[in-house]
Amino acid sequence: MSARVAVVGATGAVGREMLDTLARRNFPVGSLRLMASSRSAGAAVETPWGTVTVEDLAQADPSGIDIALFSAGGQRSIDHAPRFAQAGAVVVDNSSAWRMHDDVPLVVAGVNDHAAADHEGIIANPNCTTMVLMMAVAPLHRAAGLEGLIATSYQSVSGTGKKAMDALAAEAAVLGKDLEALRTGEWEDPGLSVYSRPIAFNVLPLAGSLTTEGYTDEEWKLVNETRKILEAPDIRIEPACVRVPVMVGHGIATTAWFGRPVDVDEAVALIEGAPGVEVWLDKIPTPLDSAGIDDVLVGRIRKTVGTPGGISMWAVGDNLRKGAALNAVQVAELLI
Repeated sequence: MSARVAVVGATGAVGREMLDTLARRNFPVGSLRLMASSRSAGAAVETPWGTVTVEDLAQADPSGIDIALFSAGGQRSIDHAPRFAQAGAVVVDNSSAWRMHDDVPLVVAGVNDHAAADHEGIIANPNCTTMVLMMAVAPLHRAAGLEGLIATSYQSVSGTGKKAMDALAAEAAVLGKDLEALRTGEWEDPGLSVYSRPIAFNVLPLAGSLTTEGYTDEEWKLVNETRKILEAPDIRIEPACVRVPVMVGHGIATTAWFGRPVDVDEAVALIEGAPGVEVWLDKIPTPLDSAGIDDVLVGRIRKTVGTPGGISMWAVGDNLRKGAALNAVQVAELLI
């Protein structure tokens, strides 16, 4: 079965990754349309399915589209995803706009595939950080019932977009010219960051925007999306999201407790048996290792020492792949 596919937000980083993923996974594209904002409309894009001219999303007629992969930002998803769904397309949306709607399934392929069938025209992709966490935690939850979770994320700048990747490179070039100033604290802010403070040679213990109770929107996504995906609204979750000077790859240090004790051997076996995950026991997986691959890497699996019976571990994944484009295409594969 072939599908008539649209990629919305096709000229952005995730949109381009969606195109690459469709090709790499031999997705049965019968026809392809590309859409973006008016700024990019008219551009010609070379694809494995021929040269495609980018359409203006606001003016595009969605008739005849089977699957629309959206990565155009939350407001554009709110404005346009419903009209695509009403025209008969199934929208797989990568923004945060629809994730917590009761009638919109939030799907991590390989974790809760069954949820994709219960849609009303829109399916949501979880946040990239949540996605990495779920790949590591869900196999344990299925076996032992997750009850409590401490999750600290170390998120790359690509989660903010290309402008942040450019800023990291520019800041590193400027600040790196005077390493002594970095050592003594006499450095000067080059004024290039898209964040509140420089990100090069630095760590920002606040990823996202502050919302309620002193937590950021990224931290609340970890809480609310985890509960929805695992269909477990009572899981106790303590989140912290940190921005780090890494181009691609989100890492999460996690400590989890379950309805019964879980030992290391069982945890390793359960995670190794899950799709889309690699367990590394002989070396530490890092963002550099995860960049450009589909699987989430899990390592440093160990028992808890403060409160026995739980498991601590480290997971890292390419936030542009499994954290965004890959999962969207995998959801599309479930649909066909």
